[in-house]
Amino acid sequence: MDDVLLRLDDARIGYAGRVIIHAACVTLRRHELVVIAGPNGSGKTTLLRALAGLQPLQGGERHASGIRIGYVPQRERIDPLVPLRAEDVVGLGLFGELRPWQRMGATERARVRDALERCRALDLARRPWRVLSAGQRQRVLIARALVVRPDVLLLDEPTAGLDPATEREIVAMLDELRRLEALAVCLVSHQLEPLAGRSTRVLRVEKGEVSPEARTP
Repeated sequence: MDDVLLRLDDARIGYAGRVIIHAACVTLRRHELVVIAGPNGSGKTTLLRALAGLQPLQGGERHASGIRIGYVPQRERIDPLVPLRAEDVVGLGLFGELRPWQRMGATERARVRDALERCRALDLARRPWRVLSAGQRQRVLIARALVVRPDVLLLDEPTAGLDPATEREIVAMLDELRRLEALAVCLVSHQLEPLAGRSTRVLRVEKGEVSPEARTP
């Protein structure tokens, strides 16, 4: 189907020969907001990393030909002492497209500002990373993932540690992105309540299995 962007077929996922998730079958389509849920230590992040292509499969297949992926990890280790502004952090997402000696030009700077604007964070562009709140940093990190112009956006606990109002704003922004920009958005979350009415499916990871893809109410 044309709307299928990323698929795992009978995927076995784990580390150092130890399989954590068995026979996972996951499909991500355009315009979806899919939530990966489950107990602590069940393998939610491992599944997300496998979808991103960061965790090699120990069996099965991953199909993601010709698509671009934006990835937001759960923990970002940007040293607050490094004098980076928000726009510099977003620009880090473009380093894979630039030659080692090449600096960002007008086109790349425009992409950075566009990504910030899509995350409602353009006013933060020149603010130092170290002074940003947790919610502002999360918007900037999502903009960094968007600057590559992805087809699929993968996020690990993007609302963890945020106050309820900021959490709702981030979820609403992700919902808008998937609807208006034909993205497939997939995120790990412990809290399903803020996603009610916005997520299209929930995948439950538990005891080494990924549940059938159930549509949310």
